[in-house]
Amino acid sequence: MEKRPRIKLIPTLGDKILELMGCLSLFALWYLMAVNYDKLPETIPVHYNTSGKADNFGGKETILALPVIATILFVGMTIVNRFPHLFNYPVKITKENAFRQYANASRMMRYLKFISVVILGVISFKTIPNAAGTSDELGEWFFPLTMGFIFIPVIYYVLKAFREV
Repeated sequence: MEKRPRIKLIPTLGDKILELMGCLSLFALWYLMAVNYDKLPETIPVHYNTSGKADNFGGKETILALPVIATILFVGMTIVNRFPHLFNYPVKITKENAFRQYANASRMMRYLKFISVVILGVISFKTIPNAAGTSDELGEWFFPLTMGFIFIPVIYYVLKAFREV
């Protein structure tokens, strides 16, 4: 493995705001669970197909998997983001481009961390009325929007990495 420069990145205001939004989203997801868990019926939707319709059901405790997964992802991505010199990059990292490449990759990681929590939060938020019988789906646009919120920014950041060589 090539020896890459280790640079201490100082988060910009935008990075700090994105980080705060992620933390607040994670807190809101746990709060949503705390407030609504006792109100849930014993059987709830636990899986949705690509059309957004519930296609599998299980015990209400399974809804706790969503905030747990969100927390593990958030903490794990926060730790990984401290080591941008270990990331995979589409370009060769040099002393000249290391700061720009690391900052770009770190920002992408912050965005993905935030959007992952939001997506799991929306699933949780929509599962609560689905479990109560007032709705039975996430909506047909959920899957394509989710894919767009993940892949469009990733493509953007990868293209930006090529431009910032």
